[in-house]
Parts: sequence; structure tokens; C-alpha cells
Amino acid sequence: MTATVERRTLTPSEAAVAPPRRRRSGTFLGVLAWLIGILFVLPVVWMVLTSFHSENDAATNPPSVFAPLTLDGYANFFGASTGASPWPPLLNSMTASVVSTVLVLLLAIPAAYALSIRPVRKWTDVMFFFLSTKMLPVVAGLLPVYLIAQGIGMLDNIWLLIVLYTSMNLPIAVWMMRSFLAEVPVEILEAASVDGASLTRTLRVIVMPIVLPGIAATSLICFIFSWNELLFARVLTATVAQTAPVFLTSFVTSQGLFLAKVCAAAVVVSLPVLIAGFAAQDKLVQGLSLGAIK
Repeated sequence: MTATVERRTLTPSEAAVAPPRRRRSGTFLGVLAWLIGILFVLPVVWMVLTSFHSENDAATNPPSVFAPLTLDGYANFFGASTGASPWPPLLNSMTASVVSTVLVLLLAIPAAYALSIRPVRKWTDVMFFFLSTKMLPVVAGLLPVYLIAQGIGMLDNIWLLIVLYTSMNLPIAVWMMRSFLAEVPVEILEAASVDGASLTRTLRVIVMPIVLPGIAATSLICFIFSWNELLFARVLTATVAQTAPVFLTSFVTSQGLFLAKVCAAAVVVSLPVLIAGFAAQDKLVQGLSLGAIK
């Protein structure tokens, strides 16, 4: 004979009286996540608040949190006091970031396809070579790049920044796109090959829609890296190809107050990246999680 064991189900009142330990652990982790998030957001909130203060209120110690709000910092950023327009540097940053990101994708997607779906011999050595190019400190290559740019007459030229940003972002883009393309089912590619689809058509019609979230994530990261780059732009440009980060540093002076102007400039310069991040938020989350599980 087999005995049947009946399991007693807890009533709602019993479940409420004795909450599980897992629920308390989840509450603690949730509170901890909120605290960490506030710590990360607080400097940004402080920067935005300071940008609406006058220079005297922004420089007080302790800070004047409830000081009167004003738009003088933004007016000075747009040239009310100096007459210097921020639009050429902003357009230069946008041009260099967008064009270099497009070039990176055009080069990284075929390379990642060859290293993931159609692997070559010793592909791990190739990936390590790509990664090793990021190990060199940027400042170590600054002088050779400057001398080469000076020799070919490319100083203060936006196309020089585009080439540099493309070469700087290409290794990380190949690494990211390879992890995304590795998730493409091989059966779909074999079916396309049986149907007579060429490599270009396979990439454009089959592979691209599948890895579109990964492309969005890679594009956003390359755009952010290009937009925020300061060292090369500071040394290799002057007035014609000056970028937004370089223009922002011009507000930092050795005399006078400048904190409100710098905060206002930082808010304006950060807006394109924030807008791009919010616009591609869904694709970004899908892309960053696409290559996480093998």
C-alpha cells in the first residue's frame, strides 16, 4: 500500500503573519539599490541646480541650496558676455561622433561576423590583438599622432578626429558585436545559404534585424566615447575643429568665478548623450543582455 501525504496550504492570514525570509531579503536589496542610485544621481542633480544659481551663490561654502534661481549661467554659455557661440563646437562634436560611429559599425559588423559566425583560424588571437590596442595609454600615443598630423597638415581638422575616434572605438565595437552575432542561430544562416542568398544580403536582411538591439547598444557606447573625448581634441584642434568638451574647458579660468557657467555648459553638453540614451533605452537594454547568456 502506498500512503498519500496531504500538504496543508497556508491561509492568507498565516502567510501575512509569517512573512518569508526571501521577502525581507528582497526589501533590503531594493532599499540598497535605491540608495546606490541616489548616490549616483545626486552629483547630476547638484550640477543642474548649480547651473541655475548666480556665480556668487554657486561659490558659497556651505553651498546655498535655496538661493534665487537665474539663467545667467546659460546666457553666458551661449555668448551673452563673451560673444563666443557654442554652436560650432557642438556641431563639430556631433559630426565627429556620428560619422565615426557609422564608420565603426561598417567595419565592426563584417569583422565580428567573420569572428563569430564564420570563424577564422586562431580567432582568439585576433580578438586579443583587438583588445591589446586598448591597453596602450592614450597619452603615450599623443605625441606621435600630433607629429603625423602636423606633417600631413591635418591639425585643427575635423576629419582627423573622425579617423582617430573610429580607430579608438573599433576594438570595443568588434568585441561587442561578436558577442551579439554569436547568438544568431546557425540554422537560419544555413537556410539562407541554401536559398542562394549572398553574404551581403544575408547580413542586411537576416542578421541585421536579429542583432539590431546589439547594434543600438554598440552605437550608443561608441557615440558616448566619441562625444566625451577631450585629450586628442584639446591638443589637435584650435578653433576650426574645436569640440564641445574643449569649449567647455574654456570657461575654467584662473581669475573670477566660473562654477555656475561650467555647470550650465556641462548640462547643455550632456543633453545630446542623454537624449540618445533615452531614445534607444529599450534597444539598449535588449542589446546589453543579448550576448550575456550563452
